[in-house]
Amino acid sequence: MPDTLKSFVKENQAMLGFLILQALAIVAYAVRLETRVSIMETRGSEYTVQTIDRMTQRITVLEEKIDKNQSSIERIVEVMTKNLSVNPVPGGQR
Repeated sequence: MPDTLKSFVKENQAMLGFLILQALAIVAYAVRLETRVSIMETRGSEYTVQTIDRMTQRITVLEEKIDKNQSSIERIVEVMTKNLSVNPVPGGQR
């Protein structure tokens, strides 16, 4: 029996090494996942709500900047077309 086991280990050394490394990777992943769950439980829903509020505020600021830029672009196009005496054709076709 010991000889059979030794020969099996010798013949399948690469496979056994791979399986051991896989087991270690699974344990490491489980520890990392448990850490994340623990952090989420500690922070709770209040942290999530605050994060969403911050994102909403940033989106609002970006939307305001987009509106401002759109107005500026329209004004620039109006001034440029007025100075050039060129009227833009609707739909961009000539």
